[in-house]
Amino acid sequence: MATPKDLPEDIGGFIRDLRQTAKISLRQLADKAGVSNPYLSQIERGLRKPSAEVLQQIASALRVSTPAMYLRAGLLDSEGQQGVLAAIAADPDLTIAQKQSLTQIYETFRNENARTQPTSEATEEQK
Repeated sequence: MATPKDLPEDIGGFIRDLRQTAKISLRQLADKAGVSNPYLSQIERGLRKPSAEVLQQIASALRVSTPAMYLRAGLLDSEGQQGVLAAIAADPDLTIAQKQSLTQIYETFRNENARTQPTSEATEEQK
């Protein structure tokens, strides 16, 4: 499970602020975005990290641009270049199941690299 420090730019708080500004309830947003009420609540509280696809659904429900949501979540860089997760979510040739599988595989590789990277850097410094 993601911790709040894993969520770039506090995407949960950003979504909550947008929802409150739009004056819609958590349940209404969950219905519009096609996600469960408890899942959306966990996203807003920083307990879950939403996928690019879920962010796209939430952005659509809140009537904000998907790139703005991706940027806030750290899926786009400051120049607007798509990250891998954003590219997977935006690919119209992939099914939902394929997008989920690719996202999980990519995140697994990134997490593995993050765990082993300090060891690799220490080894190179000793050379």
